[in-house]
Amino acid sequence: MARLDLDDLPPRIAVLLTDLPAGEELLLVQHGAVVGRLIAPDVPEPEDQPEVDPDQKVREVLEHFRASIEDEF
Repeated sequence: MARLDLDDLPPRIAVLLTDLPAGEELLLVQHGAVVGRLIAPDVPEPEDQPEVDPDQKVREVLEHFRASIEDEF
């Protein structure tokens, strides 16, 4: 499968590709001929994540970091 990184495209094109509504088609045209067709998928909205206590998150990150350091040495 071919892959196209939106960061490599001019900003106007990247915005056009990312703002397509679900089911909308985008024709790729070169020299007046259609060379491709992209159809935006219907991607479900991500579920809301429960609020995490910032202090708890910091503790988890530091614990993971400490464990990683101990494993290395």
